[in-house]
Parts: sequence; structure tokens; C-alpha cells
Amino acid sequence: MPRREIQTAVLPICQQQADEMHFELVDAELVKEGPGRYLRIYIDRPGGITLDELEAYHRAVQPRLEKIEYDFLEVCSPGLDRPLKKDRDFARALGTKVEVKLYKAEKGSKLITGTLRAWDEQSVTIEDAQGAHTLNRKALAVIKPVIEIDLEDEGDSV
Repeated sequence: MPRREIQTAVLPICQQQADEMHFELVDAELVKEGPGRYLRIYIDRPGGITLDELEAYHRAVQPRLEKIEYDFLEVCSPGLDRPLKKDRDFARALGTKVEVKLYKAEKGSKLITGTLRAWDEQSVTIEDAQGAHTLNRKALAVIKPVIEIDLEDEGDSV
């Protein structure tokens, strides 16, 4: 199923179900993997989504997708490090550390890690130790938040 059909056939059904259950529809994709076609729906909510909520959404949306051709239906959390794709993703990540992978190397590197300072339809601005980099969005393979885990120092143990 081409992306256009996903947008016209699948997304409205998924969005309606997400709205009814007060979830955010993050994305939906139909991909061929191995012997089957996977319809993956990514949902979330403020504070994160639970396994029980993912299962409830799965049970509710599955009958509504009967006319769509797929082999496996997966309802997933997008994860903390989900790629930034939509304006709301960029707004959520503004001022935080992100990792940008480029299709082609810029200044000898395909990877830039820094703070997301601005974005619009055509570009993103990332600030790192070398300064600000304004990059064309078409040059970005992926941009996602950097997840940093602070391990508490437990002190010396005897």
C-alpha cells in the first residue's frame, strides 16, 4: 500500500480511534518484512502509554481496519527516542539535545549532536560547541532526541 493510501485509508481510522481513547496518533506505516506485511500504528499520551492501553487500542482499532490488506497488526509506543517528524515533535524537543544523521557528510561528518534551537518547513538549527548549524531538512536522514540517563553516585561501598 503506497504512502498515499495509508494517508487516505488508514490514518483517518487510526486517528478517530485515538481521539476516542484520548491518545495521540504518532504515526502509522505499512511495511514488508520477511514473509509478511506489517501494519504498525504508533500511539502515545502525555506521561507515556502503558501496555494495557496499547492492547485496548489494538482491540478497538482492529475491526475498523478489516478492509485494509495486511498480515500483522502491531500497536506500539513510539519510544522516548522517536524521530522528530511533525511540528509537535520539534516543539517538544526545542531546547533539548538532539542527534542529526545526514545523508551526506557536512564538514567531514554525517552526525551532528547539539541543542535544537529552531526549525521551520525547510530547515533546522542545531547548536553545538562549534556554533549554530542551519541544515536543510531534506539533507536529514533522521533527527531524534538524545536520551541521557543520570546514574546516581552511590558513593563508596565497603
